[in-house]
Amino acid sequence: MTARIILASGSAIRRQILDGAGIDYEVIAKPIDEAAIKDSMLAQNARLQDIADALAEAKSMRVSRHEAGFVIGADQIMVMDDQLYDKPKSVKEARERLIAMRGKTHKLIGAVVICENGQTVWRHMSKTTLTMRDFSDDFLDYYIKSEGDLLTQSVGAYRFEGLGSQLFSDVKGDFFSILGLSLLPVLDYLRMRGAILS
Repeated sequence: MTARIILASGSAIRRQILDGAGIDYEVIAKPIDEAAIKDSMLAQNARLQDIADALAEAKSMRVSRHEAGFVIGADQIMVMDDQLYDKPKSVKEARERLIAMRGKTHKLIGAVVICENGQTVWRHMSKTTLTMRDFSDDFLDYYIKSEGDLLTQSVGAYRFEGLGSQLFSDVKGDFFSILGLSLLPVLDYLRMRGAILS
C-alpha cells in the first residue's frame, strides 16, 4: 500500500516532473514569506545553500503541520558573481538579466526537504553549473518574443526544458535539478520509506 504524498509547491514544472515519473500525489501549497527568510539569512551572512534549504523546509513544514503524509518542499536559488538573484519581475527585467548572463557561468543551488507529521525527515541539496553562450541580439529578440511572460517564472529567465536550452553552451549537473526538483534522490527516499513501489 502506498502512502500519501503531497507537493508543497504551485510550480508547474515540479508537477510535470512528478507526473512524468508516474507518482500519485496531491498539491497543497501554503504561502511563506520568502523575502523575509532570505533577508534575515543574508543579514546573518548565511551560506547561500542554507537559504535554499531553509526555504524548501519552510514550504514543506508549513503544510506538514496540518496534513498527514510525506510533504515535499523544494526551492532553488541562482548565484552569479557571488550575487543572489530573485525571479525577474517583468519581461524588461528578464531581458536585462539575460544580457548580464550572456557568455557567463552561473550556479543553481537547489534544495528538497520532506517533512512528515511536522518533522523534517529528509533533505537533499544539489548544485548545477550552467554556462550561457554568447548568443546574438537577434536570437535574444526571438527568444523574448517567443517566451513572453514565461520569462518571469524562473530565476534565470529561462525554461531549460524548452526553448531556453538554446541559450547554453555547457551544463554540469542533473537535468531534474536544473528544473527545480532532484527527482531521483526523492524517488529513492520514497521507495525506502515504502511510500511508492520498490
